[in-house]
Amino acid sequence: MLPVRKGGSTLLRKILTYVLLAGSALLTGLLVYAIVILAGNYVIDNEKLVMNNSSALVDESGNLITRVYVENRQPVSIDDIPEHVQEAFVAVEDNRFYEHSGIDFRSIGRAAYRNFAAGGKAEGGSTITQQLTKNVFLTNEKSWLRKIKEVFISINLERRYSKDEILEMYLNQIYFGHGAYGLQSASKLYFNKDVSELTVDEGALLAGLPKAPNSYSPINDIDRSKERRDLILTLMQNQGFITADESVRAKGKTIALDLQNPVKDEPLYTYIDMVMDEAESRYQLSQEELMTGGYRIVVPMDRSLQQTTYDLLQNDVYFPEGNEDAQASVMLMDSESGGVLAVQGGRDYVRLGLNRVNVKRSPGSTFKPISVYAPALESGVWSPYSMLRDELLAYDNYRPKNYNHQYQGELTMYDALVQSANAPAVWLLNELGINRSLDMIGKFGFKISDHRLAIALGGLREGVTPYQLTKAYRAFNEEGRIIEPYFIKELYDHSGEKIGAASPVQTEVISKQNAWNMTRMLESVITDGTGTAGTVQTPLAGKTGTTSFDGVEGGATDAWFVGYTPTVVGAVWMGYDTTNQDHYLREGSSYPTVLFKDIVNELPTELRDVAFEKPEGVDDLSPPVPLLAIEDLQAKMRVGGKGLLSVDLEWTASDDERVRYNIYEVHRGERERIASNVEGGSYTLSRLNPFSSKTYEVVPYDNQAGIEGEASNLAEAEFNLGFSLN
Repeated sequence: MLPVRKGGSTLLRKILTYVLLAGSALLTGLLVYAIVILAGNYVIDNEKLVMNNSSALVDESGNLITRVYVENRQPVSIDDIPEHVQEAFVAVEDNRFYEHSGIDFRSIGRAAYRNFAAGGKAEGGSTITQQLTKNVFLTNEKSWLRKIKEVFISINLERRYSKDEILEMYLNQIYFGHGAYGLQSASKLYFNKDVSELTVDEGALLAGLPKAPNSYSPINDIDRSKERRDLILTLMQNQGFITADESVRAKGKTIALDLQNPVKDEPLYTYIDMVMDEAESRYQLSQEELMTGGYRIVVPMDRSLQQTTYDLLQNDVYFPEGNEDAQASVMLMDSESGGVLAVQGGRDYVRLGLNRVNVKRSPGSTFKPISVYAPALESGVWSPYSMLRDELLAYDNYRPKNYNHQYQGELTMYDALVQSANAPAVWLLNELGINRSLDMIGKFGFKISDHRLAIALGGLREGVTPYQLTKAYRAFNEEGRIIEPYFIKELYDHSGEKIGAASPVQTEVISKQNAWNMTRMLESVITDGTGTAGTVQTPLAGKTGTTSFDGVEGGATDAWFVGYTPTVVGAVWMGYDTTNQDHYLREGSSYPTVLFKDIVNELPTELRDVAFEKPEGVDDLSPPVPLLAIEDLQAKMRVGGKGLLSVDLEWTASDDERVRYNIYEVHRGERERIASNVEGGSYTLSRLNPFSSKTYEVVPYDNQAGIEGEASNLAEAEFNLGFSLN
């Protein structure tokens, strides 16, 4: 055996020691790296990388109305961001972004020197990946544990995503001031252009904002913003992204802002909330999802009309004197489609506040067409010119009175509706039967628990809403069919895929003929009845309604106008949320009538210059026959005729050829009809008893309705010298 040399043994031990140390270091490094990877993977929550994305409300032409969001952000692809814009952010935030693996130890040590040399904070120690990590995954807590998490997550983000993906997430995530999150929103805010259109100097300006958005904002301090922009341009030149000539030219440009005027959303608040409600009820999208999911929502809103309704509601002239603090609500719907054109839930409506379009109130006489006249017409027993009793009658303990306390004995349905007489409406409902009325009310979409004659006059325990009345009155304008109003025409997700569309179903509630008859009667409400207040520049049909306040003589709790043009149907309500001795309306329905007319006067030309068209297969309803009083009846006796003597009756006839006349002979207080349905202004009695004095009267007669007007003056036959050869 050869002897072992002592020096060789020592060398071998050293080699083994070094190997063990190196192996331990390698194992420790691998273990640390494994911990970093595992810990980073554990902390990373991919759902947090899904950024809040504002949703857009656009009109049917694709024009942006407004955005709804938690954060005003419009994510864009890195492919849409010009390279010179990307380079501006890399130059100022992380010039070794494409070289490091999430943590740049060289830059951390160099940052202090560069900040000092630049005279300001031109470069930070944190990489873009670290900044994304802090913004998305971590709190603002300052601790070593938080810093360790930042390192772990940043390294893992670099392993999981490409550099372009990380830069895209970063540019879409950061805040640029004035409510703009992400590069696209900032580009729209400051320059009113798409991010793909940004120039070098504009990109440099935006790259300078994230460090201190308020301080460097060109809106707040344009000089300081330019200094910051020029510093970014210098960095871009130093790092080879632009040439010296490009840098000089860009610095020579002034900051030309084209601020995107922020939309004043107050006029839109009600509409936005009702879009939110519909998205949840029809498409199962929560408000949070709608405000963060980047949806495109096509709405049937007429932006100009929405603004008009808001502006007019702010004007005290539309409210009675002393009621300038009263509330009001408005809803207008496209009659054909059912799309809501404009809606206001109150004069001072706030987001998610009390929406008075959906608050039940007593509808007053606006309910008569629904609760009384429509079911009466549908029964086939009554027609628009059927006679109704207009008397002060008692129905057990219920004694309905006309608002003017005048009673004519009889009125046609037409006149009762036009004059908004209460007594004949209640009488007709009593004749018709409450159950038949309730059945019709249900078809119109109302659910009421009342079983009283007071429903004829809108006397309901719970009331109805402007939304419901708008929906119901649509039937009169659209051949007897109702439709469910909608606020969302089409709905697209963030990728542009259509996920929903309005498809309202029409339901017939009354016949075309009766719907047209109702329209003709409601037109006369505007021209000759209770709806004459104000002026209107388009054909209009509708009904007024006022609910009396028992606590004050002449006071009212609710005032309404519900009506429609050939293209638009809607409702206006006025009143107080709580009516009491200090808060009640001093006037009635004339005020909402004027407001409604002024709103529809602002309709676009294509919606205003249209006439009501009679549906095919429907008979037109003739206007009422004017039964004017006759005051010039003359009776002249002459010799001849079929007997010895005859009498010629003459009077001034109506210009309306539909008017007929009944002739009466009056003798000793007895009245006998001697002729019916006489045309023209004369009539001859061919036989006369010369020994009996006679007096005559003529009464105008409406053969269509079967009613007579007032009797003429009494005319006693006088002898007229002359002969007849007949």
